[in-house]
Amino acid sequence: MTQRVVERARESKRPARGARLRAAASALLVVGLISGLAACTSDPLAEQYRSGDNKGFVAADGFRVVEIPAADRTEPVEFEGVLDTGGTTSSADYAGDVLVVNFWYAGCAPCRVEAPELAAVDAEFQGQGVSFLGVNLYDGAAASQAFAEKYGVAYPSALATEDGSIKLAFAGETPLNAVPVTIVLDKHGRVAARLVGQIEEASILETIVRDTLEES
Repeated sequence: MTQRVVERARESKRPARGARLRAAASALLVVGLISGLAACTSDPLAEQYRSGDNKGFVAADGFRVVEIPAADRTEPVEFEGVLDTGGTTSSADYAGDVLVVNFWYAGCAPCRVEAPELAAVDAEFQGQGVSFLGVNLYDGAAASQAFAEKYGVAYPSALATEDGSIKLAFAGETPLNAVPVTIVLDKHGRVAARLVGQIEEASILETIVRDTLEES
């Protein structure tokens, strides 16, 4: 964008100083525009993640990502649970899919912040062999569904209050004493990545899911 300033005022008694001030102001304006444009077009957290080796990534706020190479992955995680939408689910329901499992509860402030990011990635991969499942650690079905409706979450959540075995199934894969925690399982049900803490940018999870989905 080009800005043209035309002055029709009387000639200043100190033209040299006035010119310097106008030049300085113009320079500050240009710097401000460039900085603003950079802020709008960059995703610092995602760029920091991509610039690393994708293993053991830790952001400044403590958010941590650990990716596990296919050769180092453990046995498939087998689980079952009672859904907040009614009925039950198990690991067999997601056979052949990349599965994103998010551990959360309604009173968790970071969970509320990251919910739209998870919902966005879920929508991005609809029909592409990617599934999402929440695991609500403390709430009943009514509170869990109210949360999903408020934050636009379309996928169901298993209720640990109804069947705690789902927590035990994942306990050996990641600490669940602090949430949110997100686990990405590959097509064979093995843990491919752990995201510990609040996901601030959907692009990080999207990158991990896409990489896992494209594995042969």
